[in-house]
Amino acid sequence: MTNRLGKTVKLNTITGAVLSALMLTSACASNAGQTPIRHQAVVGDSTVVATNTGVYYGEQQLVEGDFFHLKALQLTSGATVFAAVEGNDQQLHLWQAKDGKAEPLWQGEITTRVVEDLCFYESRENRQLSVFLLGGRGGAEQRLLQQDGQWLPQPLTIRAMNVPFDSTACAVSQEQGKLYVAEADQAIWAYNAEPEVDEGRDLIAAKAPFGDIQAELKALELMSDGSLLALEEEAPRLLLYRADDNGYQFERAMSFDGINALTDISLTADGDVLLTEENLNAMQTVQIDVAAATEPRSQQPVAQVAATLETQPSPRRGDAIDDPAVWVHPNKPAASRILGTDKRTGLYVYDMQGNIVQELAVGRLNNVDVRGNLAAATLRDDNSIQLFSISDDGVLTPAANQTTDIEEIYGLCMGYDSNTEQASVYINGKSGRIQHYLVNADGSLQLAREMQVPTQPEGCVVDDASQRLFVGEEDVAVWLFDAKPDGGSDGDIVIRVADHPQLVDDIEGLAFARINGEPMLFVSSQGNDSYMVFDAQAPWAQRAHYRIRTNIELGLDGASETDGIEVTTHSLGAGFEQGAFIVQDGRNRMPEAGQNLKLVPLQAIIDLL
Repeated sequence: MTNRLGKTVKLNTITGAVLSALMLTSACASNAGQTPIRHQAVVGDSTVVATNTGVYYGEQQLVEGDFFHLKALQLTSGATVFAAVEGNDQQLHLWQAKDGKAEPLWQGEITTRVVEDLCFYESRENRQLSVFLLGGRGGAEQRLLQQDGQWLPQPLTIRAMNVPFDSTACAVSQEQGKLYVAEADQAIWAYNAEPEVDEGRDLIAAKAPFGDIQAELKALELMSDGSLLALEEEAPRLLLYRADDNGYQFERAMSFDGINALTDISLTADGDVLLTEENLNAMQTVQIDVAAATEPRSQQPVAQVAATLETQPSPRRGDAIDDPAVWVHPNKPAASRILGTDKRTGLYVYDMQGNIVQELAVGRLNNVDVRGNLAAATLRDDNSIQLFSISDDGVLTPAANQTTDIEEIYGLCMGYDSNTEQASVYINGKSGRIQHYLVNADGSLQLAREMQVPTQPEGCVVDDASQRLFVGEEDVAVWLFDAKPDGGSDGDIVIRVADHPQLVDDIEGLAFARINGEPMLFVSSQGNDSYMVFDAQAPWAQRAHYRIRTNIELGLDGASETDGIEVTTHSLGAGFEQGAFIVQDGRNRMPEAGQNLKLVPLQAIIDLL
């Protein structure tokens, strides 16, 4: 090894009659020693090997068969997980190696696709281990294997992925959380490896003349310094891409005279690169310099909670559901109602089983809130406020509509002053304007005052008891205003994005609750798919940072790309006796469907505090 880049590559070619006498590494059993290696992986002080006769670990043959796509990953626990797919019956075999022993974890047929390659990903922040199964006909899936150090009885599919039709190989950067996929002879793409993140992709390499790819790619591998290796099958070339601050830069291609085709890449214990051919009649060893190891990025575990209920998905795909609110039944908590806006059509009303019981197609609603038996929402069709009356049994009916002069109306929240027995509606627009309306006895709205924040706000919430209005300026901060009609127009910043590394803009949703008598402000940190709780009083200390992840027992996906949130400390019936934390889920999975709302028992978050 050397720290210098660009050193001359050293080649060692083994072909023809020499190959027939090739021995496996000294860690392999002698009875397997006459079989050429198809793929190998370093596992602790030993080596696991896949051949056309089986999978071997040290002196042990783990299973017989014609195996492909062997991959391994050393976990933060110190154990190593490895897997291989039998080419004839598509059986996936999973093992764990620890303390010099390999134990089987799971075996089962993959029926969803013919596996072209597989790759592991360990999310240290979310304490999950998953495997990607890459198909060659435009599909891939991510299956959860382990959570909080506990192995699942069988892999659980947590994400279906759209990848190029002719995908041939994959590799995962554990440090960057990226899945790299080779698209035949066309390109290499990077996807986010976390299941609850953006589904977009980035182009890493392209076919000539736009890039350096010339032939079909059959294997990808990442070296210890993050360098990316891509193997072209025929005529064989090994492409080397070096990582830098701008992504990956092509460095060089290595050709191999006298060999017709190579199809796989393995990294050996001494750092060499072993290239093999599928039919086992050609092998190649390459030495490539690696850069000095860099300090890995911090991946501290993030607290996790799970939803125990989800609502029916929107029948419309794309960005539809935005903001939740809750109406609590005065006598029957289980008969309460959850409200959710649809930015295309109107308002959904859900029962406490998550079923849609009403769909009010009044137009493109954005934010919604409830006080007593009155709900209000921003109507983007004409920049107005749409009111709804709520019957004693939770049936909503459209009521008054109030036009406004806000351009691009956006956020909304409600408040109630027990001293004056009057409700208020607060709205904001993308320009930063905030308006305060009073609800008159006849159900009409009256403009009381106007406020302003410098840039685009959305989420807002009122602490009724102390008459305080909190407004989220999406990219910058949380503002505090006096909520009373005579409270003036000036506000103060109380929580800055720049002061909290775990708070990543946009600030989308805000919610307020008093928990054990303490005022708490809940914030949706959309930029990193998480949520935060702050003391809702000086010095505005951070109390919790958490994510909503997979509920394995109930088969519910996590929540991410959240817009609106809501908190209630009132009972909503069985499972939500202490209240609920309700969020909009921007990426509804397991299965892939339209957006919906997720409900987490509030007690799970109280436990974090």
